[in-house]
Amino acid sequence: MSFRTSSPAPRVTSRFAGRLARLSWVDAVVAAAVLVLFYVVLQVGHGTTVRFSTDQSIKVDTDPAQLPYDAARSLLRMFIALAASLVFTFVYALAAAKSRRLERILIPALDILQSVPVLGFLTVAVSGFIALFPGSMLGLECASIFAIFTSQAWNMTFGFYHSLTSLPRELDELSRSFRFTRWMRFWKVELPSGMISLVWNGMLSFGGGWFFLVASEAISVNNKDYALPGVGSYAGAAITDGDLGKIGWAILTMAVMVIGVNFVFWRPLTAWAEKFKNEQSEAGEIQRSVVLDFLRRSSWPQLLGKAFRPAGRALSRAGRLFGTDDRPLGVDAKRRRTGDITFTVVAGGLILWGLFDLGRYLHDQTGLGVFGEPLLLGLATLARVVVLVAAATVIWVPIGVRIGFSPRLTRIAQPVVQVLASFPANFLFPLAVWFFLKTGLSINIGGILLMALGAQWYILFNTIAGAMSIPSDLREAMDDLGVRGWQRWKRLILPGIFPAYVTGGITASGGAWNASIVAEVVTFGGTTLTATGLGAYIAKATASGDFPHLLAGVAVMSLYVVGLNRLLWRRLYRLADTRFAL
Repeated sequence: MSFRTSSPAPRVTSRFAGRLARLSWVDAVVAAAVLVLFYVVLQVGHGTTVRFSTDQSIKVDTDPAQLPYDAARSLLRMFIALAASLVFTFVYALAAAKSRRLERILIPALDILQSVPVLGFLTVAVSGFIALFPGSMLGLECASIFAIFTSQAWNMTFGFYHSLTSLPRELDELSRSFRFTRWMRFWKVELPSGMISLVWNGMLSFGGGWFFLVASEAISVNNKDYALPGVGSYAGAAITDGDLGKIGWAILTMAVMVIGVNFVFWRPLTAWAEKFKNEQSEAGEIQRSVVLDFLRRSSWPQLLGKAFRPAGRALSRAGRLFGTDDRPLGVDAKRRRTGDITFTVVAGGLILWGLFDLGRYLHDQTGLGVFGEPLLLGLATLARVVVLVAAATVIWVPIGVRIGFSPRLTRIAQPVVQVLASFPANFLFPLAVWFFLKTGLSINIGGILLMALGAQWYILFNTIAGAMSIPSDLREAMDDLGVRGWQRWKRLILPGIFPAYVTGGITASGGAWNASIVAEVVTFGGTTLTATGLGAYIAKATASGDFPHLLAGVAVMSLYVVGLNRLLWRRLYRLADTRFAL
């Protein structure tokens, strides 16, 4: 007697065919949209690998018919930089939050990195990537993406790091009692706890990428001009030519891009992130998104979830190889002291060696007196930064709380704020030059307004995220107790948003220093207005290829930013961790 065993392959195939047969027209629309997206990415990506020589002159095509292609190229760079920023955020923030010793190095380093202007990164990145991809446009593309990355990553990293350090103790103890692996702890506890802040800071970082788009796509380094197809380079060329009509087309294209990305990408994300809100009662009104509601009607998310479930299980099993997250809360004091001394000696030695080497290079090139001028100019820029942060706090904190408490108002305000936060200051140079000349307003004062275009939104967005994170049941309890006015702000609102505000303040301060690069030198046509400040000093050194003065300017700017963070923002961070963590 023989037995026939049926192969499981036909059963799996028939089961999959049955699921496909149940797909609706919504699934067909989603699948078609994804295929079209892949096709556009592939078509646009072809232009990144064409031949290129550093000796050839690249002329930007300012025909308005070229703008759709330019917009697609800019969007591709922005999303690649966003993906790189997200990976960097997870790795860097986790390392800083999990290791007390690494935290002493990584967080001050993050202060320095966010203070280094985009132009400072470009000076090194262009030469490095062109050497890495000789004869290919891919080198310039990587340099541009890297520049956009440097305008996005720091804010997201600060926000996620703070969410990790202010994680509620109850969640920490719960993960230990269930013996979660580090992989499970990250996905089940740490990432959900910081999701709202991560999404809103990601949205703001994306806007920061738009703000520096002109500097990232139209690059001037060592007296050489490089340009890539994109809305930023298009606008830069139109501004140089003084063509108001083409500038208008660039502004319109930028507005369409920002609103479109907000509708298709950020709005669904912010509505989806509501599920991670830490509260015990359901909110009376929640955020909605047409795109998210449409995707929830589709079967593709469920099918993809089932398809990737084995991979998730494999990663969980692999995470167990590193052990569970059962590290003791207390450690041996003597052992910790020995480790601290060893780490301090090694890290301090490397830092001192780097500073000595930098000082020796500058001494040989120009002499150490090169630091004198940027130190004095830095005081002028510091005054503008202080005025900007103080004014932004007074104006935007009440508005951010109002938006964050009202999902209906959030739906209306989010695209408007996103457009404003994403608007490059360079696009306003024609209006700024005309206004400054007509009114006689000095750019030394007017530059604050241009700096605000790239810095004030950090405070607004983080305030909105902080207000949204306040549990609805706490707000309802305040209503039941009749707590109104200043008492409500004192007892609920200010403590609730304070951690998020500190994150916004520290990134707004760093963003203001960075924005000074494009705000202290305003050019339109044949007219150039230059403010007295460190930003103008660095912009001039970058354009002329004066590497020693550029290094001195960046070093001084880093000194000011780190000093301000150490004296003010870090103390507020510790206060937020000890007094105002939820």
